[in-house]
Amino acid sequence: MITESQMQGMIQEAKESSKGRNFVESVEIIVVFKDIDVKKGFQINEVVQLPQIGSDAAVCVLAGGDMGTKAREANATAVVDADELGRLSTDKRAARKFINKYDFFLADTQIMPTVGKSLGQLLGPRGKMPTPVPFNAPIEAFLQRFKKSIRVRVRGSLSISSKIGNQSMDDASLAANAMVVLRTIEKKLPNGEKNIRDVMIKTTMGKIIKGAKHNA
Repeated sequence: MITESQMQGMIQEAKESSKGRNFVESVEIIVVFKDIDVKKGFQINEVVQLPQIGSDAAVCVLAGGDMGTKAREANATAVVDADELGRLSTDKRAARKFINKYDFFLADTQIMPTVGKSLGQLLGPRGKMPTPVPFNAPIEAFLQRFKKSIRVRVRGSLSISSKIGNQSMDDASLAANAMVVLRTIEKKLPNGEKNIRDVMIKTTMGKIIKGAKHNA
């Protein structure tokens, strides 16, 4: 299994091999699986909180009333109430554009039935169904956690790619993020690390850096 030190070396090599761009490139971890039958419904859809993150995830809160007010005060990326959800349900194109803007959705449990009716058919296939938040729960704590998280998702494929940060972050922080993502994936595989063929690192426009082969 790849160690955190080896991961850090891969990240350093990926950064060094990337030509200078006029934007800050993302850094991704790619994991290739083996000995898994994807036809049997294999999938992973996990929210992973990272030790360090380059920029906050975009989190939309679906709520009105007191929770909506508190979500705005806690700097949610957006807050949408039941009336706006109703309007989105009549315009599929606008609804798709809306859904694609955000990494995560949180929803007041009281509004969940409305969410299901208006956007459920679009949110479900994208793996973005909202996390329910009880009306008396601290929405601020939910927002803090999800802003520092990423979604690790694979469905019907033998590989997965996940952003772990960007080039402006130091190698150690990126390596720590990568190891958290890798451990999360391992736990969801039928035979853990034995189902991993390759682990790779790349920047947005850079070349792929392969780690040691997994022969377990």
